[in-house]
Amino acid sequence: MIAANNTHALAFDNVSGLPTWLSDALCRLASGGSLAVRQLYSDDAEVLFEAARPMLLNGIEDVIGRPDLADRAIVLTLPPISDAQRRPEAELWADFEHARPGILGALFDVVVHGLTRRSDLRRMSLPRMADFAAWAAACETALWPAGTIAHTYAANRRAMIEVLIDADPVAACVRDMMANRNEWTGTASDFLFAADKLLRQEASMRRPDWPRTPRGLAGRLRRVQTSFRAVGIDIAFHREGRAGSRMIRMRGLSSASPASSAPSSPREQDIETKNPTDRLISEAS
Repeated sequence: MIAANNTHALAFDNVSGLPTWLSDALCRLASGGSLAVRQLYSDDAEVLFEAARPMLLNGIEDVIGRPDLADRAIVLTLPPISDAQRRPEAELWADFEHARPGILGALFDVVVHGLTRRSDLRRMSLPRMADFAAWAAACETALWPAGTIAHTYAANRRAMIEVLIDADPVAACVRDMMANRNEWTGTASDFLFAADKLLRQEASMRRPDWPRTPRGLAGRLRRVQTSFRAVGIDIAFHREGRAGSRMIRMRGLSSASPASSAPSSPREQDIETKNPTDRLISEAS
């Protein structure tokens, strides 16, 4: 939080993994958060740090392991650089300085377009990062057809959700249980029993991150509720009967979009594949 108060963008390079507390902190910083600390150890005065900042995380592996942070992220997989393509740093920066005026001018043009069009936007469905999505929608028609960024952003979120489901044994178990049925209802204990039968021959049940109690399982399912809704599975919690038993209901959503989301036009395919820097330079020229 102190670093965020001293710089506009935070960069974390060569990240191998994120502990839970840091993942939660990045979520707060992405959408706006605060931290209160004592000003001096000798008194009870407080200093309040408030910030909302863009962040860059770079790593070889998929470093985001929790759905709340994944839902706030744009994930890019870069191609490897071959030895023949490597360049000295001085040469790279010289080329960048030559291109920078065109890139900056193009970005300014996009911002001016967004400021002009922002008040004319129609009401639309917004993701968790609502302000980002609305601002991107206002700016995008300076470069691409309306709806291009929303389509690409949704596809990016969906791809990340699939990665998280594969990495989370509880989420993967839910997906396997719902693969051949439209609905499942039971208690958390029922789910653990069903998962034991489903995964009896697999190593998932022996993993240290597998929940050992019904309460632990319910907490894990609540964390993946939003992610599963995006891939067509609704997870709901309610009480049932006189005893008020805690029930879990999973059902398929017929209105969910298909698992593989393809661009709806060649123009949208172009935005997903072409180098964005080349596009900005070409638009500026």
